Amino acid sequence: MQSTVYAGAAKWTAAKNKDHQFGLFRLKAGSDDWENLTAGSLPDNCEVRAIVVDPRQTNRLYIGTQVGPYLSEDGGDSWKALPLRSDNAVTWSILLHPTDEKIIYAGTQDQGVFRTTNGGTSWEELDVPEPAGLCRMGFPSRTVRMCLDPSNPDEVYVGVEVGGLVRSLDGGNTWDDIGRGLMDLAGQDHLRSQIGSDNDTEGMMDTHATTVSAAHPGVVIHATRMGLFRSDDKGETWSEIGIGKHSPLTYARDVQVSIHEPETMYAALSVAAVSDAGSLYKSSDFGETWSRYDHNVSVDSTMMHIGQNAKTPDCVVAGARRGQVFCTEDGGDSWTQIDLPGDVQGIYAVACA
Repeated sequence: MQSTVYAGAAKWTAAKNKDHQFGLFRLKAGSDDWENLTAGSLPDNCEVRAIVVDPRQTNRLYIGTQVGPYLSEDGGDSWKALPLRSDNAVTWSILLHPTDEKIIYAGTQDQGVFRTTNGGTSWEELDVPEPAGLCRMGFPSRTVRMCLDPSNPDEVYVGVEVGGLVRSLDGGNTWDDIGRGLMDLAGQDHLRSQIGSDNDTEGMMDTHATTVSAAHPGVVIHATRMGLFRSDDKGETWSEIGIGKHSPLTYARDVQVSIHEPETMYAALSVAAVSDAGSLYKSSDFGETWSRYDHNVSVDSTMMHIGQNAKTPDCVVAGARRGQVFCTEDGGDSWTQIDLPGDVQGIYAVACA
């Protein structure tokens, strides 16, 4: 491997082995062996659900743990806590401002959103409303993913699992619930799903990822249990992309615009939250058509997350729930499967640098 790959795992209740291994792992460029980075300056029994590499300085790495965010300035060799000083610190997502490295957002359990303007020295919990479509499940709601419009960084989108989307147009000072259009789509028979709540809008509220391209300001692409969806008006109204026309797998766990090519998107598609198959798809025309991107590998569980290398468009990694990591370094022509060591399960995040 010419790139360094990171993988984060946390406790996963559906794992066959309830005592499975989890934490933060690194495969250094040129190495064949994963390192477990959870000893030392990271918390005991570290659970990692978010990994973000700063594209401006790729040795700068942020992770989300069960006790808040952590920062490494040396590619993971050492770590510093960035404490939220809140009872609501289980961190599911981290978002970096593209031009001001001091502004960072952290998304937590119970749909919490925190913001720092000084690089993590102190944090403010933002006044984010409870989404109208919030479904009460057998687990706490969580701010599972956040994104912003690269052409207007004050335009921030926050995904709540299981609760839809909220939006800020002023950098987090005020917020609007923009899940109504998604709830309206749940009126269609094929977009109804009810597994763990008392509401059949649950599937559409089962938010997993959201992304915006600099080439399409105001256009939001959204991934849920029910597939991929698009809004052309900053989340006011929504339409179905129809990923089922291109893929037999439609449970969408991740969707990302390419860092390097704003018309290109990647999507992690599977059967369900707990399944024996997953896949990685690519669109080169901003979601009009899709084709399978990974090949000649066997994905034996739900594909959870996609990682991109800020240095090169040819390197993309993807992580599957039961401990598999897949990597291409030649733009998808060939793929390498790199299984995590031992009994690591519950992958939530991957990254590469």
